Amino acid sequence: MSNSSSISHFLLLALTEMRQLQLLHFCLLLGIALAALLGNGLIISAVACGHHLHTPMFFFLLNLALTDLGSICTTVPKAMHNSLWDTRDISYTGCAVQVFLLIFFMGAELSLLTIMCYDRYLSICKPLHYGTLVGSRACAHMAAAAWASAFLNALMHTANTFSLPLCHGNALGQFFCDVPPIIKLSCSHTSALRKLGLSAVSACSAFGCFVFIVFSYVQIFRAVLTIPSEQGRHKAFSTCLPHLTVVTLFLSTAAFAYLKPSSVSSPSLDLALSVLYSVVPPALNPLIYSLRNQELKAAVWTLMSGPFRKH
Repeated sequence: MSNSSSISHFLLLALTEMRQLQLLHFCLLLGIALAALLGNGLIISAVACGHHLHTPMFFFLLNLALTDLGSICTTVPKAMHNSLWDTRDISYTGCAVQVFLLIFFMGAELSLLTIMCYDRYLSICKPLHYGTLVGSRACAHMAAAAWASAFLNALMHTANTFSLPLCHGNALGQFFCDVPPIIKLSCSHTSALRKLGLSAVSACSAFGCFVFIVFSYVQIFRAVLTIPSEQGRHKAFSTCLPHLTVVTLFLSTAAFAYLKPSSVSSPSLDLALSVLYSVVPPALNPLIYSLRNQELKAAVWTLMSGPFRKH
């Protein structure tokens, strides 16, 4: 029997035992990480440098790109290191930091996606009051609230998880540190109650955001269908479709990963789902927004072609 005070490191789940596949996984993760860094970096730079993009929608998109950068940098570098050097170790402190950052960035992303939905709702359903309801100060307050609530949520989950005594070894069934695999190592009689309490808090928060998003989009679609011109309807839909796609990708993969019944759980399925909700969305989100938003696409292209124009 051992407890958390005697555990100096955890063993992460190896993506594969074959050396050739480990190097292949390293290359794939490197490609995904570079795509996420490039895409989100371009969005941040384009919004920051493009004065015509200094609007609430693009301000929240910039914040969303920051959460995607943070999320991809939390999980992928360690997985790349382990694949390259054929190791599974992560220190106890490093694991705690990874859990905190993952919950922090994912919580901030959910809050920001909800705020962006509220922004789209006001823009389409309350256009006459949009300027007064979503001013620069209101945007700053909403973004600060999203980041602050995510910080407090991550702090609570991390402190609660790592205060549990661990006596079932140190092997995690995940390629990064996450709360459910760590709780499985606990031998405390209160671990089940803590897990239930944490799950209830997270589920209530996520479900509240989900209900708000669904309700808002019902109102948005009703308002869009009343727009007389086809061009107006197309423009309204084009501003909502990227956000709706990102929300669907994020919520569906995360919900299935955390809420799937144990009867359908397997190491390979858990690994695939964890990659889907933690690695794929940060890389795809910039592409989704850039393809459907002409203003952002033009700003990114201007940013990329700027150095060549000087020559």
